[in-house]
Amino acid sequence: QVQLVESGGGLGQPGGSLRLSCAASGSIFSINAMAWYRQAPGKQRELVAGISNGDNTNYAESAKGRFTISRDNAKNTVYLQMNSLKPEDTAVYYCNAYIKEVRGMLYYTPYWGQGTQVTVSS
Repeated sequence: QVQLVESGGGLGQPGGSLRLSCAASGSIFSINAMAWYRQAPGKQRELVAGISNGDNTNYAESAKGRFTISRDNAKNTVYLQMNSLKPEDTAVYYCNAYIKEVRGMLYYTPYWGQGTQVTVSS
């Protein structure tokens, strides 16, 4: 009954920007870390950026200086601001979050969004 829904993907131009959003819904008690992953065709899924409950962040080397991850805890939402887009950013982007459900387990459980396609092409 917990769901992550991504939005904001689509077609971007090299050097342009896109902003991805991921909203969690359902019987949520609290959310711990949240992150964005991506998977390009024929490649392994990789971590792009992560953010802790205390707003500590970490980025893949390829994302540093270009992408910014942030969160709005009141909205149960995590964002990925993608600037200076490159063709190699083309991938399916997945939202990830560790969530504790109301009347659920005492530990946080990982959830994944359905993925949103990002295509960077001139």
